[in-house]
Amino acid sequence: MAGDAFDEMGPAGAVRAPYAQIERWLKETPAETMEIKRREAEFIFRRTGITFAVYTEGGDPERLIPFDVIPRVLDTREWAFLSRGLEQRVKALNAFIADMYGPQEFLRAGRIPRDLVLENPGFLKEMVGLDVPQRVYTHVAGIDIVRVAPDEFYVLEDNCRTPSGVSYMLENREVMTRLFPDLITRHRVKPVSHYPDQLLETLRSVAPRNCKAEPTVVLLTPGHYNSAYYEHSFLADEMGIELVEGVDLVVQDLVVYMRTTRGLQRVDVIYRRIDDSFLDPDVFRPDSALGVRGLMAAYRAGNVTICNAPGAGVSDDKAVYTYVPEMVRFYLGEEPILRNVPTWRCSEPEGLAYVLDHLAELVVKDVAGSGGYGMLVGPHASAAERAAFAGKIRATPRGYIAQPTLALSTCPTFVASGVAPRHVDLRPYVLVGKDIRLVPGGLTRVALREGSLVVNSSQGGGTKDTWVVDL
Repeated sequence: MAGDAFDEMGPAGAVRAPYAQIERWLKETPAETMEIKRREAEFIFRRTGITFAVYTEGGDPERLIPFDVIPRVLDTREWAFLSRGLEQRVKALNAFIADMYGPQEFLRAGRIPRDLVLENPGFLKEMVGLDVPQRVYTHVAGIDIVRVAPDEFYVLEDNCRTPSGVSYMLENREVMTRLFPDLITRHRVKPVSHYPDQLLETLRSVAPRNCKAEPTVVLLTPGHYNSAYYEHSFLADEMGIELVEGVDLVVQDLVVYMRTTRGLQRVDVIYRRIDDSFLDPDVFRPDSALGVRGLMAAYRAGNVTICNAPGAGVSDDKAVYTYVPEMVRFYLGEEPILRNVPTWRCSEPEGLAYVLDHLAELVVKDVAGSGGYGMLVGPHASAAERAAFAGKIRATPRGYIAQPTLALSTCPTFVASGVAPRHVDLRPYVLVGKDIRLVPGGLTRVALREGSLVVNSSQGGGTKDTWVVDL
């Protein structure tokens, strides 16, 4: 599937309709002006404190995610197709998670290996038989999409635990509105600023059955040392809810309360941004100082809703990902709208043999990895790196999957040498509660290094504003 990358703007003289005005704007705007705007954007992000943290490189861990001032543009027809596919996929994922903690019909029908689910670190036996509101486990899903042709989109991976990055989607739009208001107005760009309102509506819609009044929602953060703390505080502020840490909550008589200056206040919905293992030291890690003792008992009693549900990460596994098309058919009786990337499972002898014989052509991923870590991009790796990685695969084959090196689409990007194509992906955010909601667009991540296919911010990637426009 590798080859010449599809340029979303189109070649000179044959610019695609969504980018027609962008091309004119780029021709009319001197590089010096673009550089000034890029610096202004950086200043805004720095002054606002929009950072993430990298703890593996030494020195100050705080980083600004590089922001590209040239937007990525989709038209409403393209977005309508993606929306239908995303809604279908997230319905199937929620049905799968509910099934795994319930009757396990998918397992009993032999549609997925039992050990892939029941021995998965993301599968929590503590969730078996627990009745959750609306039967929704993943309330906020971030589905990573890549494009390889005008009408060819693939799902690269599913993020059903605690997907991050939505604050950058919102802040990118805010910055573009300040820097280029006329350009946005001319394009009739669909808004995204209502995302926090929709998120709050979604969270309230899954209040527990024992909630008799207007639900009180809080956002549970690990604290300011977490790499995504800016996003946690940003979203809590935008929704007008309290940002809390574990020490701010207490469970009494199977009810969760928040400590306030006016005494204890009941909490009905927790939008948690901490990992499963830290949620409750009575049930998971006993040394956790980030969670709330007794939280799972209150959850099981139906007195609080945790979003996303503990154990939702069973569907994030990159080997489980390969079965999502079959989930769509099994649970919904439909054909998948969005396709998976062809994937070889190293746990299977044929897949393992193929991957080891074709390492130079493939991208190999740790099934539990994230952030661009634990992966090998075969065409860009040295022979020594491929040989070392082959040893890892042989040692634990079930821990890896492999995919062809996709020719990810490119978008015009402002770099040191001027405007040049760079590879991008897209993370739309799907909200699931009583209804399914999507704001038009998502977070476009861009690989700023020439030729690089790795878009993750922790690996040197940046972000773009994503426009959905009426033509």
